[in-house]
Amino acid sequence: MKTTAYTQSESDHIVYGARSAVGNILKFGAVRSAAADWSVYPVGTEFKIEGEPHVYQVDDYGSALVGTGTIDLYRPSKASMNQWGARHVNIKVLKWGSFDQSLAIMKPREGIKPHIHQMVSAIEARRPPDS
Repeated sequence: MKTTAYTQSESDHIVYGARSAVGNILKFGAVRSAAADWSVYPVGTEFKIEGEPHVYQVDDYGSALVGTGTIDLYRPSKASMNQWGARHVNIKVLKWGSFDQSLAIMKPREGIKPHIHQMVSAIEARRPPDS
């Protein structure tokens, strides 16, 4: 799978500061923040990269990720972001997140950005209609 890296000081993230889409401080410790297309990897999904000791948790999303299958890994500085670059890695999902929780977070934001609408539509298309 393709991975890239991001940091809070990038021009497209600066408006959000060091906060993820769920509102928590971006994590870079034993558990690390990751951004993904929530219609593929829903919020709360936890995974490990083969050969690394850290657990990554999907708590963010980004417009460039929608429809790509790419996961963006949080790094605390531009230097560490650039050091990671783009890599193809093997991941192991430890726990799948929640599509319902993803929708609960995104639905109020759906009209704000087109990529949010795309993720909401993709999640709703995979769910059975309410009876």
